[in-house]
Amino acid sequence: MQQLILALLFLFLWNSSAHGQAEFYKGKTIRVIIGYSAGGTNDLWARAVSRFWTKYIPGNPDVIVQNMPGAATMVAANYIYSVGKSDGLTLGLISPALFFNQLGGQKEVKFDWAKFAWIGSPEETSEMLSIRSDSPFKSLDDIRKAAVPPKCGTTGTGTPGHYFPRLLEEVLGLKFNLVTGYPGASDIDLAIEKGEVLCRAGTTSAFFGREPGRTWAKTGFVRILVIGGSKRDLRAADVPTIWELMEKHKTPEFGKRMATVLLSPGSFGRPIVGGPGIPADRVKMLREGFLKAMKDPELLAEAEKRGWEPDPVSGDTLESLAREVVTQPPEVLSRMNVILGK
Repeated sequence: MQQLILALLFLFLWNSSAHGQAEFYKGKTIRVIIGYSAGGTNDLWARAVSRFWTKYIPGNPDVIVQNMPGAATMVAANYIYSVGKSDGLTLGLISPALFFNQLGGQKEVKFDWAKFAWIGSPEETSEMLSIRSDSPFKSLDDIRKAAVPPKCGTTGTGTPGHYFPRLLEEVLGLKFNLVTGYPGASDIDLAIEKGEVLCRAGTTSAFFGREPGRTWAKTGFVRILVIGGSKRDLRAADVPTIWELMEKHKTPEFGKRMATVLLSPGSFGRPIVGGPGIPADRVKMLREGFLKAMKDPELLAEAEKRGWEPDPVSGDTLESLAREVVTQPPEVLSRMNVILGK
């Protein structure tokens, strides 16, 4: 009898908590801050998820999005962490590599990477480097031998457009002239079309999942030179991975270890986070709602139409990874900061 009473009491408390959280979100609006400019794959993913997410959050709050580009999503990350209230109503999609800035002791960082409320990511990603096909650089060997390195566009540190070329310099002996300060992916694409820059690093999912990447791949306007994933991408099966090239060029073991650290943002994918201090039960509901939204037939149909390949990562997984990456030995931190130019 006592066990029955305890079970009923637990059920009552659980239902009361769930009802309370549903009441919290009912009639409320969740704001999703996108740290990128409009039009890029990160922006499109955040908007797609937001349209369906409300269906799976108790209380069915409205979900709106707001672009807040700047400093490779640093502006958005600082806002979510330090300015926005940690009540579960202010979330955001930020760069998966911002922890580089924290590990480098950058004074602009106003967050602790491990203490974000990690909600989820719609996919994991893999870095890649592409260059205009009409440029004199037909291969990485051409770049290695060049007297004048090619110009590559990037928004800034903490993004694949910056850290992937720097890693290639470190482990493969290449050299790039990185032009920083572009507001977003669309701006870099336009710069490539105009000839302001010749190359850019990004992700395979962004390249094959939106324009102009799809058209560029079909027409051969650009050539993909290397991919950061552990295995070749079937959509560019003739393109080697950085791991193959490190074996070919006999990259020292320490360089390979650095590659492992610097390529870890791919595991974060396109992370959606909240500020520290959001009540645990709200974080749980947001995480569960996110994963359910990622299985919504309409969202999956939209992803297929866009050429996306959803591969959601749970908030629990991201939280564990976040704690791991910010705990690095001094020698790794020192060399990483050299690679990143800090």
